[in-house]
Amino acid sequence: MTDTASRLDDSRYQAVSSRDARFDGEFFTAVKTTGIYCRPSCPAVTPKRRNVHFYPSAAAAQRAGFRACRRCRPDTAPGSAEWNVRADLVGRAVRLIGDGVVDREGVAGLAARLGYSSRQVNRQLTEELGAGPVALARAQRAHTARVLLQTTVMPVTEIAFAAGFASVRQFNDTIRAVYARTPSELRGRSGAPAGHARAGVPLRLAHRGPYAARQVFDFLERRAIAGIEETTGTPGARLYRRTLRLPYGTGVAEVREPAAAGHGDWLDCRLHLTDPRDLSTAVQRVRRLFDLDADPYAVAERLGADPHLRAPVAARPGLRSPGAADAEEQAVRAVLGQQVSLSAAAKLGATLVAAYGKPLAAPDGTLTHVFPEPATLADAALDELGMPDARRRTLRTLGRALADGTVRLDAGADREAAERALLGLPGIGPWTAGYIRMRALGDPDVFLQGDAGVRHGLAALGAGPADAEAWRPWRSYAVHHLWTAATDRTAAKDD
Repeated sequence: MTDTASRLDDSRYQAVSSRDARFDGEFFTAVKTTGIYCRPSCPAVTPKRRNVHFYPSAAAAQRAGFRACRRCRPDTAPGSAEWNVRADLVGRAVRLIGDGVVDREGVAGLAARLGYSSRQVNRQLTEELGAGPVALARAQRAHTARVLLQTTVMPVTEIAFAAGFASVRQFNDTIRAVYARTPSELRGRSGAPAGHARAGVPLRLAHRGPYAARQVFDFLERRAIAGIEETTGTPGARLYRRTLRLPYGTGVAEVREPAAAGHGDWLDCRLHLTDPRDLSTAVQRVRRLFDLDADPYAVAERLGADPHLRAPVAARPGLRSPGAADAEEQAVRAVLGQQVSLSAAAKLGATLVAAYGKPLAAPDGTLTHVFPEPATLADAALDELGMPDARRRTLRTLGRALADGTVRLDAGADREAAERALLGLPGIGPWTAGYIRMRALGDPDVFLQGDAGVRHGLAALGAGPADAEAWRPWRSYAVHHLWTAATDRTAAKDD
């Protein structure tokens, strides 16, 4: 072991000794004497340093023969924020694996999406994460299976295939290896009661550090499109619901706003899926929408050091940059929102959904459709929107580009290439391309210099566009602080 690696492991051991939850999901701790791996914040007695080995991923720990701790459940830790920041092959691959591409298309399909050979993808993932794409997907399948075993009454055989396993034997072997229990033992008495099919799959979606839930729910509520989204309840007790277009079917996600105090590091979520094979994909898309894998400590450290942002960062700890549950949908919504108010954009979106969206098999409250597919919009007249001809042409052109792959916005898309392709489409300028990059592609480092709210926020804080260079690589979060500052300034004037 090199001196640098030794020092890194020493600092990791300090984090384990102090049960520092900031590092949950960033690395995993394996104890040689027990054969168990944990998250850094595990409440168990701290093992001796000589008995500890560190792994960069849960898959790497499993690959080395360690099983998951039953107390801290390391498989439920938030994902590493590093993969949101990084735009290289490994970062893109991790996001695609999380979206279920390996289960649906195999390693060859993953490599094809990335533009590399399967051998190159496997080598780079193994070098950085200690596990290749197959092992990473296997760890995800095991977690999905555990959730289905403990929250549904589905037969074990159905769960095996719903979680992505190729055979029941593979499923049984993996569950025993990862959790040191059989599927039946893992289910125990925790299976869901009768009637679960109507209740959906209940989940706790973990995040690290503080989470500015009120601002996130405000953000989503102001932009909600009738037919595919709704927010009920009052601030502090809201329920956000939306439909999902998924690889095997459709779904409805429900996420509850946590109470301001006394809540753990998670959001309560419930998923209603027409096909359980979509569970892991749906979870990842909700996580991206709510920006649950962010590192608020790193963001606050950088932005809080700036004199203009110091006070806003302190006032709103854990402010997030919401992503998108459907990247293609978000791109279309960005065009709908060009040069109009949020309420006007939401009305246009509702009209579009009613005219071209795919109806659910049965309405779920006010949720009636999933958002239109790009191919549907490519040839649509769009007369219902009452928009200028140029804007309608832009929507059709975007729909066509998304449908034929000219513009790729999947979880593993190259952000630079996607932005260039978007800017090559008539009617899409820097603001639209940047907003799509920030939300649809989850880029944490986008600065929307031409945005009116950003300009007002800069003025409210006494800052200028040049100051944004110091906010890298977290400029998207700075944008949200600027938007909030602009809103607060307007509210103060109205008072």
